[in-house]
Amino acid sequence: MLNWLLAFVPLTIALEYLAPEQHFFIFIGSAIAILPLAAWMGRSTEQLAERMGEGVGGLLNATFGNAAELIIALAALRAGLHDVVKASIAGSIVGNILLVLGAAMLAGGLRHPEQSFNAQGARSQATMLTLAAIALILPAAYQAGLGTGASPALGALSVSISIVLLAVYVLFLFYSLVTHSSLFAGSHEVGGTSDHQPWPIRRSVMILAVATIFVAWMSEILVSVIEPTAHKLGLSNAFVGVFVVAILGNAAEHATAITAASKNRMDLSLSIAIGSSVQVALFVAPLLVLVSLFAGPAVMDLALPAGLVLTILLSILVTGQIAGDGRSDWLKGVQLLAVYLVLGITFFFLPAAIGD
Repeated sequence: MLNWLLAFVPLTIALEYLAPEQHFFIFIGSAIAILPLAAWMGRSTEQLAERMGEGVGGLLNATFGNAAELIIALAALRAGLHDVVKASIAGSIVGNILLVLGAAMLAGGLRHPEQSFNAQGARSQATMLTLAAIALILPAAYQAGLGTGASPALGALSVSISIVLLAVYVLFLFYSLVTHSSLFAGSHEVGGTSDHQPWPIRRSVMILAVATIFVAWMSEILVSVIEPTAHKLGLSNAFVGVFVVAILGNAAEHATAITAASKNRMDLSLSIAIGSSVQVALFVAPLLVLVSLFAGPAVMDLALPAGLVLTILLSILVTGQIAGDGRSDWLKGVQLLAVYLVLGITFFFLPAAIGD
């Protein structure tokens, strides 16, 4: 367990109020503090999954796991850091389908020679990600085609697309939880054989609530020192958003997806990893655009930089290929992790080009 890292919560709060000029140490402290809190969020949602099934459990884990991501993005949105928000959205999508899913397949493959999952359910989620990629490509293409002339209508275009994406996401929830729930149910029995009884629902919800409150607090502190810390380290906001903020925001998914895969529950693992990316692309991103109408100094659009759009598109393509046949092994996990590592190296060496 990472419980000893909870000591960084009061330490970060102390630094924030007693030494606010120490941006680097505050950034490190708040980043580390989020990890054990996210782990508790993941553990409690896994307990809920034990009682409610793979499909609902995966959705709950993705939702509460993305709570940290959403909280961080809202804090950055209020601060007017739209480039950080867009980078964290892209980083969350890419991180879930490459890093989280790759690590889960690797961990599961090391314990089980080959694992299986419902290929039809995985393909339906991959198709939703393709829809999200199209929705993100078009505003960027619109902006590139019209240049400065795109600004007046770009906000309205982004709001319109966001409404469509939110509507599709609601329909996808109805599809996966009601009309075609068998595609996402998995083979693990609800409340089946286990070494221990799952937590009561009330306990799980209370732990989720407390962890979410502290994640919100740490996220506010983290966002407040992103720019000075990135400047001090010579990193762009895009690199920090895609690979630092996104990894921290996905810590809950990391913990639960890898644990589920190790227990040979790949349906739950995929539901968490790919489902989380679907939720970020079709719910979190559009929601942030609509929230920016009322919060923050300006309306945020969906026109991501070309480098981020290309990164998302390539990640979705490789994930669709790997997850489309209904089986996984450790090599597939290595392949996904290799793509993520290559992207990270590229972002590190070309921060200005990617961030512009």
